[in-house]
Amino acid sequence: MTVTSHKRTQTHKKEEKILKLELEKPEDFSGVEDLYDICFSPSRKVLSSYRLRENVKPIGKLCYLAKNETGSILSAVRYWPIKIQSFKLLLLGPLAVHPTIQAEGHGNYIINETLTRAEKFGWQAVILIGDLSYYGQFNFVIAKSIEFPLPTNPERTLIKSLNDFDISLIKGKVERWSV
Repeated sequence: MTVTSHKRTQTHKKEEKILKLELEKPEDFSGVEDLYDICFSPSRKVLSSYRLRENVKPIGKLCYLAKNETGSILSAVRYWPIKIQSFKLLLLGPLAVHPTIQAEGHGNYIINETLTRAEKFGWQAVILIGDLSYYGQFNFVIAKSIEFPLPTNPERTLIKSLNDFDISLIKGKVERWSV
């Protein structure tokens, strides 16, 4: 998978670097964590969504990143299993794009590609904590019937149906996935 982003100026069209998505490998872990620290700061780990990730492995076949020609990680996304009652769902995040290439379409590309893959793998819904003003373009809506661990602003708890699943059936408290 590759994405070419274009940036227009008044006098010419500049083609940006091509980023190729690849599955995150164990040796990429620290580089992805460094990118998350750059984009969100190390204090991100105190957020309630991180309590749902503790002692849980991410869904490896949905964790993607993109590197530049020198091997630096410029974007990354991870997905985690969570549950609400008997529903096994995905938690999207973090999604990060290095500040030097933000607003060039890389985040849109990685989200669209990974959501398509999540559907192919049979997942029913994805939940995240984020801004509807951004994630609405991917058909996320406010999850009014879901209780995310505090402190979380309920207006930022978003959900998206996959495979035409009726997300109105999903109600209750989000819990960490346990094996």
